[in-house]
Amino acid sequence: MNFTKFSLLAGISLAVLAQPACAQSESADVADGGDIVVTATRSETLLSKTPIAMTAIGTEELRDSGVTDSARLNDLVPNLRISVNGDAATISIRGVTSTDTTEKGDPSAAFLLDGIYIARPVEVLNSFYDLARVEVLRGPQGTLYGRNTTAGVINVIAARPKDEFEASVDGVYGSLGRINATGMINVPVGEGLGIRAAVNYDLKDSSIIQSGPVTQSLENYRDVFSARLSFGGKVGDNFDFVIKGDYTKDAGGIYSNLPLGVFFPTIVSPGATTTQATGPITQITIQNPVDPVYVKRSARAQRTLALPLVYPDKKNNAFYGITGEFTYDLGPAALTYLGSYRETKRRDVRDILVFGGVHGSAFINGDFKQTSHELRAAFGKDGPLHGQVGAYYFSEQSGIFASFGQPVAGLFGPAATGFAFPQDPTKARSIAGFGQLTYDITDDLHVTGGVRYTSDKKSRKGATVVDFPSAAVSFCGVARCVLNENIAERSYKKTTWKLGVDYDAPGLGLIYANVSTGYKAGGFNDGCVTGTGVGCGLTEDFLYFNPETLTAYEGGIKFKLLDNALRLNIGAFHYDYKNLQLRQIATIAGVPQVFVQNAGTAKVDGIEMEAIITPSDNDTVEFGINYTDARYDKFAPSVAVGIIGPAGTSVGTQIITRNFKGLQLDNAPKWTANAGYTHTFPLGNGGNVAASVRTRLSSSYTIQDLAILAQFRQPGFTKTDVSLTYKAPSDRWYVQGFAQNLENSITLAAAGTGLLAGVAIEEPRTYGVRAGFKF
Repeated sequence: MNFTKFSLLAGISLAVLAQPACAQSESADVADGGDIVVTATRSETLLSKTPIAMTAIGTEELRDSGVTDSARLNDLVPNLRISVNGDAATISIRGVTSTDTTEKGDPSAAFLLDGIYIARPVEVLNSFYDLARVEVLRGPQGTLYGRNTTAGVINVIAARPKDEFEASVDGVYGSLGRINATGMINVPVGEGLGIRAAVNYDLKDSSIIQSGPVTQSLENYRDVFSARLSFGGKVGDNFDFVIKGDYTKDAGGIYSNLPLGVFFPTIVSPGATTTQATGPITQITIQNPVDPVYVKRSARAQRTLALPLVYPDKKNNAFYGITGEFTYDLGPAALTYLGSYRETKRRDVRDILVFGGVHGSAFINGDFKQTSHELRAAFGKDGPLHGQVGAYYFSEQSGIFASFGQPVAGLFGPAATGFAFPQDPTKARSIAGFGQLTYDITDDLHVTGGVRYTSDKKSRKGATVVDFPSAAVSFCGVARCVLNENIAERSYKKTTWKLGVDYDAPGLGLIYANVSTGYKAGGFNDGCVTGTGVGCGLTEDFLYFNPETLTAYEGGIKFKLLDNALRLNIGAFHYDYKNLQLRQIATIAGVPQVFVQNAGTAKVDGIEMEAIITPSDNDTVEFGINYTDARYDKFAPSVAVGIIGPAGTSVGTQIITRNFKGLQLDNAPKWTANAGYTHTFPLGNGGNVAASVRTRLSSSYTIQDLAILAQFRQPGFTKTDVSLTYKAPSDRWYVQGFAQNLENSITLAAAGTGLLAGVAIEEPRTYGVRAGFKF
């Protein structure tokens, strides 16, 4: 921790200690009976009365579960996988995902900060601190929410300022060099108004163990400093608002890949094929494919990098923005404006694995700016017909320069210094109008209908180039050779909708059923259409890919039984998923690039069950089991391989095809289950000790590699967490010992062959202590 960060945290802590003590309420809004107040429908409702498949995690559960960033949500939310590879994250919900994390890619699950859509995947891993709750909505949310909610929504909601004093400090010290410290202070500035400030510092080593000669040491995997300042509250009876500014400095290392052979020592042949030759083109269809075989090793062996890093590997990123939310109650309707401006700056230098374990150099410089505005009107709160209408605007513009050094650049000549992608500008714009109405047939029976019209536009100007130190050693006569320009522009329009019915059964709880649709805009690959620029040789069908769409049918129950001692949630769903946007690293016209194509169709069927049992005031039992059958229905991808003759010239092309029908979608285990038990021991002084154990089981899941028409498979595993917590009287302070992933299961986050071959892993066993104070 550098001196500036330490001084700021220490200063806030001292300021907190100097204030008079008073009780602090929890940041999360909790109703009678422990039910959490959520905003999944863009208005406040009880979690148990919200007819959506969702999980809401409050302040204490986030803390006790060790959730300090989004990656740990995997252990708490059914059918959610957040995979981290390098400094970016991909979100998969019920098998619906997008792995294109480039400047032109969009996620399938929307990640929101206080309702603001965050376009860049690098910000998904921001630290969680001073939060009210995290809401995860499963299934398409194509009516009330903004862009790209085919899979669902993760909404991270910060605690709002209050008109009372409260303050806290929290810290974590643990294995992998983990230090996490948070300070918060809330000060009243008038009736109904407050100012709230919070800072967080998060430091953690890499999960990778270096062995042998060390040329370059791995940097700390996380070295993140974040701060948030907010002002707001309620003015009079009708107006409330909040204005927030946030800043994050994201430093540390990026390196996360181990050689592919650590887990998959051989990439086996496809097995028997059928062949049909037509002139120089040979069509080969794989009949009995054999995917790469996972080999189990010790946890330490799975974490060990035997090849030394050759080049520096670190990042120096910054994210910051300002958000304003203003609501005025006019009586018949309440108007809400939500707006934000954000900037993301990426400054990465990297050591990367290329060509079967050889290390190479790369760097990325990128500047991203996004603006969003949303205006909503909610009406009819006292009548049988109530709902919301609104309009939404989003725009993003970026300029990025990404370059591969040696040995990748050397493919274009021994003197080449960089194989690069200068792209400036890349633009995205989305405009939408939406409305959702609910009619109360009776006090307990409700029907809901919603519609959203979206207009998207995307464009980019850039190039794929090779750099040389001078024109004298270049193959094209100038220092920068343009292989091809990257020129594309496309517009898309779509109407999405929702129909639903829910019934609040007396003595039982909520019963609901919905049909809803989701949409994610199409996009483009590198290159340009023949005749439109330098090196342009693509057809429009090859350059552009289509929007993906999803229709979801879902029904479920949210029951409170046995005088609220048993809470039972059960849901069943079926998805019709079309034009999945799938990413691969491909070499096209001799140029390696990220290539996205549309799959045909997929089907997803599943059942989710969660139960919370409280047999006594001091005992809580949690149990959940989920079945998800996410599989391709129509998809037969192909790869083209050039045939080189004895003279070194091309003599033909092999086109290899594999039918993916029936294969699992990525990051979608068929079975997952969790079980937890917490017992609280009351103490005579008014405090208590809580002992908790929680285990999660997952069957195998796949990670596809379209470059070799194969699927890597992570075998099934369990991960168990334990904790022992002492809470002082009135919850004024606590101390907790914890251990996570007792089994030391090393699981895959990513895997692939080709230019950037390797695997990325998730955290091993960790342990440590947490402590905190409230004032």
